[in-house]
Amino acid sequence: MDEKVEPQEPPSNSLSETQVVHSTYIKPQARGLHDLNVTFEEYHYYALKTRQEEKSLASPKLNWRELILRKKNVYDAGEESNGEPDPAIHHTEVNFANRDNRLEISDEEWTNASRAFRTASWGACFYLITTDILGPYGVGFAMGTLGWGPGIALYTVFGLLAGYSGYLIWHVYLGVDSYEFPARNYGDLAMRTWGSAARHVTNVLQALGLLLILGQVTIQYGENISQVSKFRLCYIVCPLLFVIFGFGLTQIRTLKAYGWIASFSVWFTLLTIFITMGVIANSPPNYKISVLGSSGSAVDPTTIAPDANGNYPPIIHYSGLPKNGLVGSINGLLSGVLAYAGAQLFVEFLAEMRRPTDFIKAMWGAQFFIYSVYLIYGCFVYHYQGQYSYQNAYQGVSVYGWQTVGNMLSLIAALIAAGLYGNIGIKVLYNNVLMELFNAPPLITKPGKIFYACLVPIWWTIAFVIAAAIPDYFGFVSVISASCLLNLTYTLPPFFALGYAMQKNAMRESEGEGFDPTTGAVTRTGSTVQRWIRGFFSGGPVRVAQNIWHVLYFLCSLAMCGLGMYAAIEGMIVAFRIPELNSFSCRSPLNLND
Repeated sequence: MDEKVEPQEPPSNSLSETQVVHSTYIKPQARGLHDLNVTFEEYHYYALKTRQEEKSLASPKLNWRELILRKKNVYDAGEESNGEPDPAIHHTEVNFANRDNRLEISDEEWTNASRAFRTASWGACFYLITTDILGPYGVGFAMGTLGWGPGIALYTVFGLLAGYSGYLIWHVYLGVDSYEFPARNYGDLAMRTWGSAARHVTNVLQALGLLLILGQVTIQYGENISQVSKFRLCYIVCPLLFVIFGFGLTQIRTLKAYGWIASFSVWFTLLTIFITMGVIANSPPNYKISVLGSSGSAVDPTTIAPDANGNYPPIIHYSGLPKNGLVGSINGLLSGVLAYAGAQLFVEFLAEMRRPTDFIKAMWGAQFFIYSVYLIYGCFVYHYQGQYSYQNAYQGVSVYGWQTVGNMLSLIAALIAAGLYGNIGIKVLYNNVLMELFNAPPLITKPGKIFYACLVPIWWTIAFVIAAAIPDYFGFVSVISASCLLNLTYTLPPFFALGYAMQKNAMRESEGEGFDPTTGAVTRTGSTVQRWIRGFFSGGPVRVAQNIWHVLYFLCSLAMCGLGMYAAIEGMIVAFRIPELNSFSCRSPLNLND
């Protein structure tokens, strides 16, 4: 192999036209896992090559019989019709984290190993995205803190923008992912559009967000178990039971295998919604529990306070924002961020798809489904319960029997969703820390599978500690949404899209710029600053307007993050003044009995 020649970058403040040439050709398998010397032009060249090849591939089907009986089809088993083994399989046991091993394999073996990892269909991705329905039970509560008009408008805007963010992630992914340089996670998009620092920030945000969501789900469904047991179980045991079951479910490593399990989560969630809607329409609200987390407690506690005779105020509705309830309204709005927080997982879904171009069908279909479920259910709950709309609607049901049914059905659905978050969170840690810094073996190897299995209980244990320490579900959701989820869903996608568009538009192929696959040379004209400016203002009026829109979208999202953190912290300060909110308490946060 030719000796590597370091690229000579011109000074960023140079105003003269400078020819920048990167050489010599180095094969993709000879590169490090996140080699900073790989240029955008090289990523983009191989991405276009891969997308062209994928056009000839048949889209895989979500075959229930194969999944349930654990039978593999011809493609997945790695067997050709003539009985010869597929070359994509025999080297999946090779530790590619070790650079010496990567140097020993051919170009075909390298790309085949990447192909073997991609087996999921767009149907499986649809179920995986809709598994993320963790927030429908809180939409009625959010509507109560916002009022009819702002609530419906903001949920609609958040839904549309979340879909647009998903589109941007898909668009950038198709332009930088390839068999030669596969993009495995969210941080890879950051590195290939903005560099190493952006990758590290993105990875920390995503890993922290996924861990906190896992803790949030543990809190929510630890309360489920506590309420079902009529508070006879020590509260600290309740989230622990949820975690123990999570250990087993998160052992499923591939998203293809998780796809059919995810479908059960969707149907259990819908069944819970239909049952609670029927009960709520024919029974009064759970007045007693409203003090712990209803919309009235968030914006105006006097609207849920009983009089001297124990009679509760009548149900009321707001057409606009409630007066003097800004902090509560913002916290209610943040639950809408949780509703559409699945965009941070999209790269992981795309990375395991045989035809990533099909993802857009799954994404828009799932987003419309989630939006419809959220808004219909939220408006229904708010109509019948008003200011008593509880943060978890099924716990706001006053009939204990139906309350228990809702608790158990949602518990199963949440366990599946939590397993998915645990799966992705561990992969983020594994791919970006353990493989890169400690040369851990890839997850498709036997040692990697064992390593993954050992990480599962550690990851869940950390989530359990967080859940036990902060049993204030409403406040915890606000903190997660403001600090991590809002940025992952709304701030980063336009930021990545802007970086991708500027680098792509800065290339002048007619002037000889770009990547030469024969020599490995990357030719650029102009300084770094000149190229970024040129890329921003190239492509015509529509492209320039789109770049400006992405800058505004990015800045507005950052502003919302700051406002959300203020409201979340203020809400948590108030919540922890309640004596019952003690860390590792045996008393359930829902137990109002003396």
